[in-house]
Amino acid sequence: MGKVTGFLEIDRQVQKYQPASDRIRHFREFTLPMSEKEVEKQAARCMDCGVPYCHGPTGCPVHNQIPDWNDLVYNGDWESAIRNLHSTNNFPEWTGRICPAPCEEACTLNLEDIPVAIKTVEQALADKAYELGFVRPQPPAAKTGKSVGIIGSGPAGLAAAQQLARAGHDVHVYERESKVGGLLRFGIPDFKMEKHTIDRRAEQMQGEGVTFHCNVNVGVDRSVDDLLAAHDAVLYCGGSETPRPAGIPGADLMGVHDAMPYLVQQNKRLGNEDIVSVAWLSEPILANGQHVVVVGGGDTASDCVGTAFRQGAVRVTQLDIRPQPPEREDKLTVWPYWATKMRTSSSQAEGAEREFQVATLEFIGEEGQLTGVKCCEVDEKRKPIEGTEFVIRADLAFIAIGFSGPLADGVLADLGGRLRTSTDMRRSVNVAANERDYATSVERLYAAGDVRRGQSLVVWAIREGRQAAHAIDKALMGSTVLPR
Repeated sequence: MGKVTGFLEIDRQVQKYQPASDRIRHFREFTLPMSEKEVEKQAARCMDCGVPYCHGPTGCPVHNQIPDWNDLVYNGDWESAIRNLHSTNNFPEWTGRICPAPCEEACTLNLEDIPVAIKTVEQALADKAYELGFVRPQPPAAKTGKSVGIIGSGPAGLAAAQQLARAGHDVHVYERESKVGGLLRFGIPDFKMEKHTIDRRAEQMQGEGVTFHCNVNVGVDRSVDDLLAAHDAVLYCGGSETPRPAGIPGADLMGVHDAMPYLVQQNKRLGNEDIVSVAWLSEPILANGQHVVVVGGGDTASDCVGTAFRQGAVRVTQLDIRPQPPEREDKLTVWPYWATKMRTSSSQAEGAEREFQVATLEFIGEEGQLTGVKCCEVDEKRKPIEGTEFVIRADLAFIAIGFSGPLADGVLADLGGRLRTSTDMRRSVNVAANERDYATSVERLYAAGDVRRGQSLVVWAIREGRQAAHAIDKALMGSTVLPR
């Protein structure tokens, strides 16, 4: 724990942001780091909880030992705190930036709406690790002679690759795009996480023996069977990229797009990459001077909002079919689980107009070009209420209602019926594999991350990658020292 009476004496403080009027003028990160002493004071607020739910299954999927490193930070032992944090989380600089922090929801102090600033301390630790030079390659003392191929270089694939390389295996990562990172690189806007954080991790992993093969679309450029023949085991971490079908009339109008191509295109533009070389990104999408409507209420929708503002959108409206949530949840009913309550993202705070309990009926246009979005209010069962129809002016519209599983081409098409799938409660079709050994129906082929569990958080992807590495190492060697 931190200071015994810290939670009584010290107010909760988190990182502040640049003013919205300043940050929408650029695509860089806009959080203002706290001083070392301020971070130590926030770590001091950690209580001596009988059961610290923050690092249990309800709080942190990778089981970060949060009370331990809070105590170490409070006592000024940053090096030990950094070592502790990295023992459970390969990439805390990513989770410290983009994880929504279910650990803070599970904090005992959240019963009073003043949880420990866990995410702020985690990011400070991760950044301090680089500042002090503690993030260095950790090559294995000996090689096992075994080879593992990994399809996909998102957080699940990279976490597994690092773990397996440190166990002594020869690890090869195959990435469809021109650079590693998957949708962590091309889907997350730079203003939430700058991509140098991925580049420096990739450099560390290369020093540990990981080989990256970019511009290789497995199942198209190279077959899965070819990889299985070249490696002792193959791990599929392809993510969940198929947009959930909206079924909205008029979605074929010019100006209507799925959210992810828009975000990918802007990230490629910032990375000085050719956006027209990719077939599904062939049409430049820019919001400057446009009236923008975003359909959906999640993180991807919020990323579209922030990107549109930075591109110079005149007006951005976000539509959410769900009712407006309460400002404060019933703690005794929900805690320590993630609560449904009114939340405003940094992008929404930049000026978005939010419409709740509204259904998108139709995209309307003239001469094939989008001109508006027809909407209506809905009841508690999400059924349209007659007589409540209205039209919002729109030059651009983005559909951001989630993802329904991995892409149908590539690996799935290549393996056909040999690779079993399963359908979850959200009607997402995912690769079938359990959480014990992560093995699929294809011998020596494993699956982890969103491709297995469905669309989820980066912290869940890291956990699955680590657990899959544990299972693969055990299968190849008969035993393993990798943590589960």
